Amino acid sequence: MSHGYNLQAIIRRGLNNSVVQFDRLAQIATNLTNYNTNGYKAVSFAQIMEEDGFIRSVLRRYDSQGALVQTARDFDVAIEGKGFIPITSPEGEVAYSREGSFKLDKDGNLITVDGWLVGDGIKLPVNYERFRIEGDGTCYVEYYGDKPKHIIGKIPLVTFPNTEGLIQGEYNKYYITEESGEPVLQKDHNKIRQGYIERSNVDIYESVYDIMRMNASMLSSFRLLKVVDDMYTKSINLRQ
Repeated sequence: MSHGYNLQAIIRRGLNNSVVQFDRLAQIATNLTNYNTNGYKAVSFAQIMEEDGFIRSVLRRYDSQGALVQTARDFDVAIEGKGFIPITSPEGEVAYSREGSFKLDKDGNLITVDGWLVGDGIKLPVNYERFRIEGDGTCYVEYYGDKPKHIIGKIPLVTFPNTEGLIQGEYNKYYITEESGEPVLQKDHNKIRQGYIERSNVDIYESVYDIMRMNASMLSSFRLLKVVDDMYTKSINLRQ
């Protein structure tokens, strides 16, 4: 019985570890899929071997800065350094993002690509000449002639005690949790860059290398499971 029990334990551990490897492969594929997603932060899949031989997985998010690419579009915004921009859905739900490809809706409100308001709402008037965003997020318009600039709002910037505690949702949005802590408004900063977009921080070469390693590791795991399964089948036949 001891021999059969040990084989069963090996099979269970092998199956568990293979599932973990599949999860890691899926996460690497997700990073690659989001290589061209503005503001996307890559996620690493750390594997920890426990004393019982089972592999446990831990997700970690890389918060390193993605490359800033100049677009020259007045409504494009990038964050240089730490922080997130609060955005509000039409239903009043609040999320946080670093994806700054903003645009105007039919009413002149500054919104995200999927229609969420930037901050609590920033509305541009009609017949303005230039739209400007300062480093601290202050938004203003300039009119034709010698009229002074007119401040119309401010793009807020917040940080979190633990950014890894944020939950990532669709369209590269982040939501607070107990682990992330409450957002902290940044008042005196110079992190907003108008006319730029932050690319994802995915290292495509490292991701491809990880997929190749995972493929080799999974093949080895499957071969081991096959060998153990054959041994288990033979042991059952011998008992009969």
